[in-house]
Order: sequence, then C-alpha cells, then structure tokens
Amino acid sequence: MIVSIIGTTGIPAQYGGFETLAEYITKYSSNTLLFNVFCSSKKYCIKIQTYGYAKLVYLPLSANGIQSIPYDILSMLHASRKADVLLILGVSGCSFLPIFRLLFRKKIIVNIDGLEWKRAKWSGPAKSFLKYSEKMAVRHADVVVADSRVLVEYVRKEYGKEAVFIPYGGDHAIKVPIADETREVFPFVSSPYAFKVCRIEPENNVRLILEAFRDCFALPLVVAGNWQNSAYGRSLRRKFEDCQNIYMLDPIYDQNLLNQLRGNCVLYVHGHSAGGTNPSLVEAMHLGLPIAAYDVDYNRETTNQEALYFSDTAGLKSIIDSLNPEHSGRVGAAMAAYAREHYTWDIVSQAYSSLFAGGVH
Repeated sequence: MIVSIIGTTGIPAQYGGFETLAEYITKYSSNTLLFNVFCSSKKYCIKIQTYGYAKLVYLPLSANGIQSIPYDILSMLHASRKADVLLILGVSGCSFLPIFRLLFRKKIIVNIDGLEWKRAKWSGPAKSFLKYSEKMAVRHADVVVADSRVLVEYVRKEYGKEAVFIPYGGDHAIKVPIADETREVFPFVSSPYAFKVCRIEPENNVRLILEAFRDCFALPLVVAGNWQNSAYGRSLRRKFEDCQNIYMLDPIYDQNLLNQLRGNCVLYVHGHSAGGTNPSLVEAMHLGLPIAAYDVDYNRETTNQEALYFSDTAGLKSIIDSLNPEHSGRVGAAMAAYAREHYTWDIVSQAYSSLFAGGVH
C-alpha cells in the first residue's frame, strides 16, 4: 500500500509538529506500507531521495503562507497517480477536495490540525477561506483526524461528523547532560532558568510571557523561536533585547542541543492558546519538566489537568514566585507518567496504520 503524506515542509523534520509526525509515522509504521512524502525544495539544500520507508518528492513551492494552497493541490494531483491513501496534514489545500473527489477515487484522511482560521495573524478574507477549507476537509475526507478530544467535540458539534482522536508522540525528546561546549556558548545554563520553544506568533502569548519575566530576576527566561520571520517577532525582540534576564535565541534545529537546553530547565513555559495537542508540550512532558501552561482547554486536556496554569502576566508571575523543588518535582513526574502512557510514537503510528489499512468509510 502506498501512502502519500501531504501538507508538510518535508522530512527529515526541520520545521514543526506535522513534519515530526510525518517523520515518525514513516519510521514506526509497518514495512507493508510505502510512503511518498512531499517536500518543499525551497527548504532543503541537500535533496535526498529516500528516508526510511519514504520516497521524498520535491515541489518548487513553499509549504507555508499563501503558497501552501497550490503546494497542497499540486501534491494531491501528483499523489493521484500512484497513491492508495492520501494523508493530508492541515486544511490549506482542502478547498480543492470537491474537485479531486470528482476526478479520483482515493482514500483521503485529513488531520485538521487546530482551528487555523481563528489565528490573529490572518486577515478577514484569509480566515474565511481557511474556514471554508476546513469545512471542505471535513465534508470530503473519508476519515477526519483530530489531535485533541476538544477538537473531536468541535467537529461533532460544528459539522455533525465523528473525528478520530490521535495525538502526537513526544518520546523522541531525551534529557541529556549539558556539554562543556554548550556552557561556553550559553553560560546562562550554569544557573536555574525557564525555557520556551515556539513559533513567535500572537497565539503563543510570547509578549505576555516576556512581560512576566522582565521583572523576575530570580529566574531568567530562555526563548528559542523564529523572531525574524514576522514584524511581530522582530518588534518583540527589539523591545526586550536589553532585558538582562531574558535570552532570545534563534530557532534550534539541532535536536541534541535542544535536548540539552530544554531538558535541564527548572520550568517549561507553554503559551500556546490555539490548536490541539501541541507537539512541543508533549515533548516537554516526556522530559519530566514542571510545566506552566496557558489556561485553555487544549492544554488542560493534554496535561491531564496536572500542570501549572496561567491566563495573564500576574498569574505567570505568581507561578514563578512560588516555585519550589518539591512541588516542581511532583508536577514534572506527573507530566512524564501521563506522556509515557498516552503520547508515544508507537501508539500514534499504530493508530494511523489502522486508518491506512481500513476501508473507505
């Protein structure tokens, strides 16, 4: 059986959650499955042809922004020639599904991601288009996948259709000691610090978090993200770059370095307010980190109501001020235990493999 994975920048993963999902599905799934993974040629200087059980197909478009629409549509058309199953990650190109359905008979599985159309970064017309694409995805997919039970309920209420709940794995995140060369480059790791990794977007409450830590000199904050990719990120960096207890790092794609910096923090701060089961949160849970999470239903579900929660600057300051090793240890242990039971790539890949093997619904 040939499965085409559509909607990611590509693998090996260098960008975000969908890329990591694609990489580990292809690694952990049965060897009776063959994968075609569509990749943006703009993101890969070195274009390998295969990766694990996956054949990599490069397209000369970006997988993000406005180009994601033709990128996904072109991927679908390319996949129509050989694939038995299309796994579409995200809804950007799903406005094309009514036409695709008329032309081809393929099994279509769509992971709708979070409610992308609600993100503040989009204009009114963009939000309307994304909402329409979400509607077409749900209506024309054989199977709809939601990465949180909150989204399952949303699909049920909004569209009257049952979605399949499949979260993300996070057991690829490993806690490792901080190397001497890392201490030389990042001397702040020699003392306790808080850590956050994310895309620098309004929905991730980066400004709120920076403002909470600006005056908390007892615990510095380290944030790794794509500051230069938007006016929002650049303005935040300019505003807070002189704060001596805030370290704003560029994106970290070296997994070993990320494991060192993230795995040895004394508090992981998760500000995401949109989406479902967020991959970076699941990874932090596997590392057994005490987590302060923005108080929305997605985050409470993912952390089984056992993290620390904040909804404003004052709430986060209160968490920082009340940190103590005993309580932090209990929270971190609870995070790790729940993640080991629910968020492993073996569990996730088996769930997707079952969908690939099942008949058209």
